[in-house]
Amino acid sequence: MIRLTRQADYGIVVMTHFARLGEGEPRTTRDVAEEVPLSLPMVSKILKALARGGLLISQRGVNGGYSLGRAADEISVADVITALEGPIGMTACTDEESDGCDMDDVCIVRDNWQLVNQVVRRALQNISLEHMAEPMPCTFGELMPPPRGERLPRVHETKETHD
Repeated sequence: MIRLTRQADYGIVVMTHFARLGEGEPRTTRDVAEEVPLSLPMVSKILKALARGGLLISQRGVNGGYSLGRAADEISVADVITALEGPIGMTACTDEESDGCDMDDVCIVRDNWQLVNQVVRRALQNISLEHMAEPMPCTFGELMPPPRGERLPRVHETKETHD
């Protein structure tokens, strides 16, 4: 089964929470843990990793806390996963940080896995935090995200009006 780690899943939840808050006062680790809600140790670990990855800005001091490092429409789900887990790789031969596998020289499906990995990565890159922060506006037949830079229709834009 292909599944995100719990940390990556919760990281997307946390970043979506920041996207919904918009620009404003920084949020402390405790604030985020209470608002999401997740355990304080898990939130602390996630926030530190996202700040190291440049997706959050960490401010120290009395009015300190965390805030988005870029606009929500400029941060993709792939960015969050990469900041928390490293490069997205479906198999050892598609993982940029891996030494590959024992079959590298003779593998008959390596190129196909590379294609699958590119499609998955591209799909995750095309979904921004802004998209994640909005209600799902599409049906199951429309699940492919738009190309990066284009936005999903807003909920009120998808409803048909009747005269």
